[in-house]
Amino acid sequence: MNGGRGRPPAISLWRDRRFARFWAGQSVSQFGDRITELALPLIAVGALNASANQVAWLTALVWTPNLLAIVLGAWVDQQAGKRRLMILADLLRTAVLLSLPVAYVLGAVTLTHLYVVAILAGAAGVLFNTAYPPFFVRLVPRASYIDANSKLSASRSVSQVAGPAIGGALVQALTAPVAIVVDALTFLVSAVLIGRIRVEEPPAAAVATAPSLLRRAREGLAFVVRHPVLRATLGCAATVNFFTFVAGSGLLVLFASRSLGLPAGVIGAALGAGATGALLGAVAAPALSRRHGVGRSIVVGAVLFPAPIAIAAAADGPLWLRAGVLAASQFASGFGVMLFDVNLNSLQAAVIPDGMRSRVAGAYSTVNYGVRPVGAVVGGVLATLVGLRPTLLVAAVGGALSVLWLLPSPVPRTRSLDAVAAEAGDTDGVDRPVVR
Repeated sequence: MNGGRGRPPAISLWRDRRFARFWAGQSVSQFGDRITELALPLIAVGALNASANQVAWLTALVWTPNLLAIVLGAWVDQQAGKRRLMILADLLRTAVLLSLPVAYVLGAVTLTHLYVVAILAGAAGVLFNTAYPPFFVRLVPRASYIDANSKLSASRSVSQVAGPAIGGALVQALTAPVAIVVDALTFLVSAVLIGRIRVEEPPAAAVATAPSLLRRAREGLAFVVRHPVLRATLGCAATVNFFTFVAGSGLLVLFASRSLGLPAGVIGAALGAGATGALLGAVAAPALSRRHGVGRSIVVGAVLFPAPIAIAAAADGPLWLRAGVLAASQFASGFGVMLFDVNLNSLQAAVIPDGMRSRVAGAYSTVNYGVRPVGAVVGGVLATLVGLRPTLLVAAVGGALSVLWLLPSPVPRTRSLDAVAAEAGDTDGVDRPVVR
């Protein structure tokens, strides 16, 4: 596939005030997320003396609403105003998170309250994520999909580098419940900025055509299964996510501490290198996809994301070498996941018709995120039965084999987004004029 060559370069997204507002809102809320990821378990442990199992459940409940994403995505596709739904999701997260510091001041925080916050915040996140794809293609012209995803992924990577340190400082200075106020306000900022973005959206009559919500959900899943690109990429993404969660950050930290004998500070620095690699990968993804093709970039990312886990598992020698190997493996893995994500998200945006975007996003989330807690449980069982090092090796090999989903599909031959969309007969995602 060679379509798209010789096209004039897309206008810089930094000159598009609409995209700049959206990027700013997403960047701010990403930093807020890093605060809550730290503060929620600290409230459970510090204020409520929660056990390790209770903290694990708190983390799991955040992901649970994704199991219903396929139905929620079908409902979202019936709604005309995707932008309004995204604003509603941000406002819901603001209100839910603010309930925690209020309860803390009143001395009424309970573990049940934390669980409810985790579920409701997770559900609001699913609502935002299923409304996001149709909004994205109305906001960004196709020629700028990869550039836009690169910029959004880069800000997420920066939040992963600096966010934990900022979150830790806020928690230490303000206490965990008060620090959550900051995260709540970041979602409010996002809602305000999205509210100032104007995009043309289809009228209600154009999207509310099917009488049954469950039927629309089934249609979304069936579309993914029948589409050669979406079927292959979902199989690949779900497989790589399952195996990377088999390794999981928890088991990797445990391995680094017990098997490699690294001190906590060294482990933290090594894991931080992964976020640095992700930032570099997000920034480099557009240039690499232009040079080598979108499909090849996805294929390389699918291997480079999980394979370095094996490098970490093989670490040995003096302390500096063990730490260096762990850091290098995390750096390479972070680079790989961004090379995979930036190009894959852009490819999906190019091939999915407008009327199916939220349904497909819901089906993707249900499968792709649904396998994550399963992978984590399997990883725990494997680590107990065969040990940490063999478990990490299983995760690396299994994750790298996810590329087998892609090889027989059209993905490796895809050089440009326009080419694959044209082959699918898609006219919904044509470049639209950038309105400022």
